[in-house]
Amino acid sequence: MELRSNFEPGTSRWATRRAQWLALGLTDEDMTKPKIAVVNSSSQLAICFSHLDEIARRAKRAIELAGGVAFEVRTAAPSDFITSAGHRGGYILSARDLITNDIEVAVEGALLDGMLCLASCDKTAPGQLMAAARLNIPSIIVACGYQPSGSYRGRHCDIEDVFLAAGHVANGRLSVAELTEMADHAVLGPGVCAGIGTANTMHLACEALGMALPGSTPVRANSEPMWRAVEQAGARIVQLVAEDLKPRDILTPAAFGNAVTAILSVSGSINSVKHLQAVAAEAECGADVYRLFETLADRVPLLAAIRPNGEIPIEAFEDAGGTRALLKQLEPLLDTGALTVTGRTVADNLAGVTVADEDVIRPPDRALGHRPTIVLIRGSLAPDGGIVKLAVADDRRLDFAGPAVVYDSPASALEAVRAGQVHSGDVVVLRGQGPTGSPGMGMASQLVFALDGAGLTGQVAVVTDGQLSGLVNKGIVVGEVSPEAARGGPLALVRDGDLIRIDVPARTADLDVPAAELDRRRAAPVTPAESDPRPPERGWLSIYQRLVRPLPEGAVLSPGRQEPAP
Repeated sequence: MELRSNFEPGTSRWATRRAQWLALGLTDEDMTKPKIAVVNSSSQLAICFSHLDEIARRAKRAIELAGGVAFEVRTAAPSDFITSAGHRGGYILSARDLITNDIEVAVEGALLDGMLCLASCDKTAPGQLMAAARLNIPSIIVACGYQPSGSYRGRHCDIEDVFLAAGHVANGRLSVAELTEMADHAVLGPGVCAGIGTANTMHLACEALGMALPGSTPVRANSEPMWRAVEQAGARIVQLVAEDLKPRDILTPAAFGNAVTAILSVSGSINSVKHLQAVAAEAECGADVYRLFETLADRVPLLAAIRPNGEIPIEAFEDAGGTRALLKQLEPLLDTGALTVTGRTVADNLAGVTVADEDVIRPPDRALGHRPTIVLIRGSLAPDGGIVKLAVADDRRLDFAGPAVVYDSPASALEAVRAGQVHSGDVVVLRGQGPTGSPGMGMASQLVFALDGAGLTGQVAVVTDGQLSGLVNKGIVVGEVSPEAARGGPLALVRDGDLIRIDVPARTADLDVPAAELDRRRAAPVTPAESDPRPPERGWLSIYQRLVRPLPEGAVLSPGRQEPAP
């Protein structure tokens, strides 16, 4: 087998690598085998990653049994609930791109032949997909499972319930003791958040794209099905190198259409929009993921209402057949000629597949609904788009008009809610939270949950250039507005009292201010509130801030220098 990792005997590169690797216990025979990176984001900071070292060990063993040599490499390991504490949450989204570059340094620097990527929390799967697309060497994504969750006073309780409930404490609707009791029972073991949040959505997307083995998502962490998938992926990656089947053979516009279709059919995480766009950008395949969500939204029926969108636990979705069964139900809507890491097409992979429970994963003729729950909107306030996440069962009016109350930091917005300064009928504008302005995208869900805790859900609307929880939002919330305020988007021009109109069915969000007045404001821009002083960024976030591209481009890093946020 001709491998890029092999060098001509007698050369300095061959000699020094041989000396290094013999000292690691490899043999001369090993030097000629396919060399596979096992990409591991293990960390003791978060339960999402706590089980990955054993998975890496078994994956390496499976690769060796299949005739390859495995090299474990490490990456950053961001957790939304842990790593978001510093710098206004800027390390969360930005770490996705750090993961991609971590992988590039280790794998491309060593010229390894393939990758087996262990996907866990929200940013690992997209970061690994981006690296696979960039490096274009044989790669498989392995989903490492979701965590078991518990119950609180007879009701299901998971980490997102705790996150949401925390917004009720400040307003006296829940005691600290009650919140503590919920937290005691929310997480019972390793793995990603239960439910169809960003992590499970991206695991599902990996399989729908064709980059994970069929039937491997979602999966209970440390279960027998997970271990089987790890062993199968370890064997398959060695074959994939021999076949020279590369990510860009798989990551085509058709594959992205299939992934978007699957995500829409389960009302997946809105964060998947920017992540898939980033993967498409790295693959250089020309797929416009934002447009795919817009054009496919009305064509794709809702086939499963998984928690927290509905009452179906993620375990029931897995037991009904998971992503593979979902794709079987969606087969008439998919491009089944798309290639996958099996070396076969989607159609080949779905042949003979049955759905174990059609009340959990419904056929299209018994769909739960046809109204999209991930809605891309545009308008004078969001020329390049914003995203609204709707509940599966929601009969509220989905239009809203009211005066703006504007905040330039999450802290000032939260204080206003606590002080009773946000009133029914208001449109709460939280800006400066985009990829450049934050930098790295601040999390706006804390504000949304605080409004819910104050009893204002449905009575106010929220517009923000920040990102939102991939699991659940409350009321009419327009997130990830683009262009962001820090790049001169219309959000930067909004003033207290301005009329904002949101019409979700019409997919518009507009600022009702005369053009002449907006021109005057552009000529005399205001600076962020003094309550949110921001010294110049240093280190990684300063690099990210200079190089990050807008959300419709996936918020990937540009090779050219960008202007920093004002």
